[in-house]
Amino acid sequence: MKRTAALHYPEGATHVGTARVREDRTVGPDFASRELMRRTGQQPTSEFDDIASGYDPFATAPRVPAAKKKPAKYRNEKCESGGIKFDSKREMKRWHELVQMQVRGEISELELQVPFVLADPVVIAGRKRPALRYVADFVYEKGGETVIEDVKGRVTEGYRIKRHLMAARGLTIVEVK
Repeated sequence: MKRTAALHYPEGATHVGTARVREDRTVGPDFASRELMRRTGQQPTSEFDDIASGYDPFATAPRVPAAKKKPAKYRNEKCESGGIKFDSKREMKRWHELVQMQVRGEISELELQVPFVLADPVVIAGRKRPALRYVADFVYEKGGETVIEDVKGRVTEGYRIKRHLMAARGLTIVEVK
């Protein structure tokens, strides 16, 4: 868009073409401010006066404390211990118990968050779907057998299906409450 030159008109002109030229060039946003200036001879207060007096209309409001974070769906609290992140305090506590059992020699080959593939990837309606996986909380050897453990507070429908698919593969999940 092309800009036009500023409008210039001779000093003292009252009309330019069909437009009327106003005489007052005061800093007033409305008629009342201009009228006060005409009657009293004093310039009305402007934004500069507000800034000089310390008033800042654009100052940010004092911070309101953030609303409390919504609790997790199953009321678990994520936590961390020794650089390892856990989904719940109960899971962290069970990890510490298993580590102590491994130190005492009761179990061996303790692993954390072990994935199991329940179904291979497939193509459905031309779209590739990823493999269905189950991630066990803990896997370890006890008495020559592999034990798969999951710390559960509430058994969900998704977990029931995965537990069933694991059983179909001959793998039993030990649920720790």
